[in-house]
Amino acid sequence: MCREGAPGNRKIAVVTGTRAEYGLLYWLMKEIQEDPDLELQLMVTGMHLSPEFGSTWREIEKDGFDIAAKVEMLLSSDTPMGIAKSTGLGMLGFADALDRLKPDILVVLGDRFEILAAVTAAHIALIPVAHIHGGETTQGAMDEAFRHSITKMAQLHFAAAEPYRKRIIQMGEQPSRVFCVGSPGLDHLEHIDYLSRETLAEDLGIPLTPPLFLVTYHPVTLQGNPEASFSALLKALEAFPEASVIFTHPNADTEGRGLIGMIESYVVKHPQRACAVASLGQRRYLSVLKICDAVMGNSSSGLTEAPSFGVPTVNLGDRQKGRLRASLVLDCEETFEAIQKAVTKALSPEFRQKAAQTINPYGQGGASKKIKEILKSTSLEGLLEKAFFDVSFEVE
Repeated sequence: MCREGAPGNRKIAVVTGTRAEYGLLYWLMKEIQEDPDLELQLMVTGMHLSPEFGSTWREIEKDGFDIAAKVEMLLSSDTPMGIAKSTGLGMLGFADALDRLKPDILVVLGDRFEILAAVTAAHIALIPVAHIHGGETTQGAMDEAFRHSITKMAQLHFAAAEPYRKRIIQMGEQPSRVFCVGSPGLDHLEHIDYLSRETLAEDLGIPLTPPLFLVTYHPVTLQGNPEASFSALLKALEAFPEASVIFTHPNADTEGRGLIGMIESYVVKHPQRACAVASLGQRRYLSVLKICDAVMGNSSSGLTEAPSFGVPTVNLGDRQKGRLRASLVLDCEETFEAIQKAVTKALSPEFRQKAAQTINPYGQGGASKKIKEILKSTSLEGLLEKAFFDVSFEVE
């Protein structure tokens, strides 16, 4: 049963399983780490521990974070059965880690299966959960069900925008426990020391001559044959032979490894203007995002972070369907013709001028400090008890 954390001894466990999620959590972890009344317990899992995906746990340690627990759970399989088994292994590992660390609150972000495993273990262990980026929809991915399941097992909710706060309440969560704080990932904009184009070009091994495309494409887990859709994207890139292309690898989702092979083949074919990395890291990623001419693929970064830089996003397919998007996001079908048309529009002077004036619907930064203060000040007494909040509405 949760206890009332004594001053200077409230233990906040934070879970990270992917490079993207770590970037969003970075400044919140710094806030917790630097607060004398809090103790950060960092739990690292999933892709961070896999050499195949860059062993990014080493970068976490280089950033100055002590890892309190490494939870191995990722099987070398991207089949649905492999992901299901990985989730089961994660529950076992998180049960042991939580029993050892005994945190007062578990903080998680997003909708992945690694996070579902951690939250399920915490729920059964009677550890309160704080969930960031709840209430959002990703209709093309099984992760949407994971996100909403996590919401129902969480006690505190930090939404990135007002419509998402309302949706969390619509799911029966008490309004007093749901906070609209914006996206914590945007806090990087206040702190980051951006790398120059010349430094990035030397590091990545290609000239980065314009137009520069940043491509991240993840499998759409509720739809079959992601390789066919990705082939359309690669074909569309061929229509811009002068472009420099930076690929980041897909997540460890169903059928993701096949996409990595396709990326590697493209880079071999175009070594003078294309490169691929398992993980750019937050500083390099945002530095590339700042100078690129378009973001392409189906990553949430194209919706949440690109607008802050005024960078057009060509968003493919249904993976991000249902999410808030700025006017600079160009949604298109996963066909060669549609992608080529969208990229051409994104590069046009008229659209780029419009994009430069975009206001990001996910806020302008400052979310991490708000979240930390709520985690610090919220009483743990009775926090586990949840009464369903009924929304009054009329159905015609």
